[in-house]
Amino acid sequence: MSLPNTQRPGQAPYLRIATEEAFCPSEMLDIYRNILAQPHVDPGFKSLMGFYMSSPSERAQHIMRCLTDLDQVRLGHMDDAGIDMQIIALTSPGVQCMDTATAVSFAKFANDELAEGVRRHPTRFAGMIAIAPQDPAAAAQEIERGVNKLGMNSVIINSHTHGEYLSDPKFWEIFEAAQAHDTPIYLHPNTPPANMIQPFLESGLDGAVYGFGVETSLHALKLITSGVFDRFPKLQVILGHMGEALPFWAYRLDYMHAATVRSNRYESVKPLKRKPSDYLRDNFHITCSGMAWHKAIAFTQDVVGEDRVLYAMDYPYQYAIDEVHALDGMDMNPTAKKKFYQSNAEALFKIPTRNA
Repeated sequence: MSLPNTQRPGQAPYLRIATEEAFCPSEMLDIYRNILAQPHVDPGFKSLMGFYMSSPSERAQHIMRCLTDLDQVRLGHMDDAGIDMQIIALTSPGVQCMDTATAVSFAKFANDELAEGVRRHPTRFAGMIAIAPQDPAAAAQEIERGVNKLGMNSVIINSHTHGEYLSDPKFWEIFEAAQAHDTPIYLHPNTPPANMIQPFLESGLDGAVYGFGVETSLHALKLITSGVFDRFPKLQVILGHMGEALPFWAYRLDYMHAATVRSNRYESVKPLKRKPSDYLRDNFHITCSGMAWHKAIAFTQDVVGEDRVLYAMDYPYQYAIDEVHALDGMDMNPTAKKKFYQSNAEALFKIPTRNA
């Protein structure tokens, strides 16, 4: 783990709003323990949460301690790193590894707990609405409740749900609700599903090092190629980790998708109204979570526009103060840098504008 250094970032002419920050109610860990105790456990879930919940390593202990806190531990780390505000979401895989009834019920519980944390610290926290895709109708209702009752303005979905992807029209009621309530969906990584994960597991590549990005970029592409954004043109999706590398593939995606459509090779690949890269530019926002690298940030700004690239730390999984220093020092014009750290997040998550 990259441990924070002792020097705090100084005052800047912008607020640092971190947009992919995780939490976990302690009660969810009890549910996870019960799942892990079952005779047949999803291999990705076992690899991910089975490790973090049992390992004595410094990294695992730090993550488990920080995930459950919505008060002084988290605020202290934010202060030390110069983070003015966190946009907080239920950690992966959230409720999506649970049975349907438990998932629907616990999503409400987690949203209530997060909303209470936001009420305690309204200038430091904002929350994303957790939903259970297992029940699309209940998920749509929870989006409405999250917006109208809890004051949240975005949704977290931790990629696949028991190996099923949102490109299946049976889930599109969720998109309808998100578009109607103008709530962007943060499509956060999950471990590859059971029918995909073995080659990753055997090389130790199933997690954030690579498997997360492969699985989530696949999910995003399935949304594009299935016509989700032709059906819901105002829908906005957020991808972390520099867009799970999709901006770097934009040219080839356009070329090969068009070639595949012309060839009639797959029944599932139909013509779209626009090129895949057009949807990346118009329907996606991209955060730099876990990718504190100026070259990648600058390239992505060039591909999708500086209004669609945002800062994120990926707390507590990648809590590294030196990365804040590095990004503060980027050779970027002041207007673009304020958009990156502050203004884009305020617009996307409907945060009242404040001065640095």
